[in-house]
Amino acid sequence: MKSALLALMIAPFSAHVASAQAPVASPVLGGAPVPGVCLLSRPAVFATAKVGVAATQRLKQLADQAQAEVEAERKPIEADAKAFQAEQARLSPELRQSRAQALEQRLRVVQQKAALRGREIEATREKAMARIVTVMQPVVADIYKAKSCGLLVDRGAVLGGNMANDLTPTVIQGLDQRLATISFDREVLATAQ
Repeated sequence: MKSALLALMIAPFSAHVASAQAPVASPVLGGAPVPGVCLLSRPAVFATAKVGVAATQRLKQLADQAQAEVEAERKPIEADAKAFQAEQARLSPELRQSRAQALEQRLRVVQQKAALRGREIEATREKAMARIVTVMQPVVADIYKAKSCGLLVDRGAVLGGNMANDLTPTVIQGLDQRLATISFDREVLATAQ
């Protein structure tokens, strides 16, 4: 349960880290820079910029808190289930069925809460990324103009070539200057979702 919730929260940022570290172009395919064609790796920006690192840390804290909340409710149910298994042979069929149904219902409630917390963490991640993108867009636009770009291409889509027009490091520096950290709490979603 914990790994699923934590994976849901961290996966999008982890993907950014992986693509930020992955080599983009083959050194054999260099060539001359293409005038006006610029590159940007948004995943690298999210994974490397100070605000992206801060957001990842905060999301992990929130996911850990949500997980602890779910675990605190799940553990007593597990203990009751073990006790039930140990004594179920001595119970009448009606009582055994009644207690089994009650345990299943309690477990279902905890599973629903875990799913809700997972959705809340995902909503929180999306909102945090949207805030970062709002600050990042003007930085990208300014650098795009300063470098006389005419086309901006996702660096992750490039198989090879001259990477001289990669705006990613400059965007990271600009974003670091504008927004070094971010604070947010877990989004609260309606239970019925």
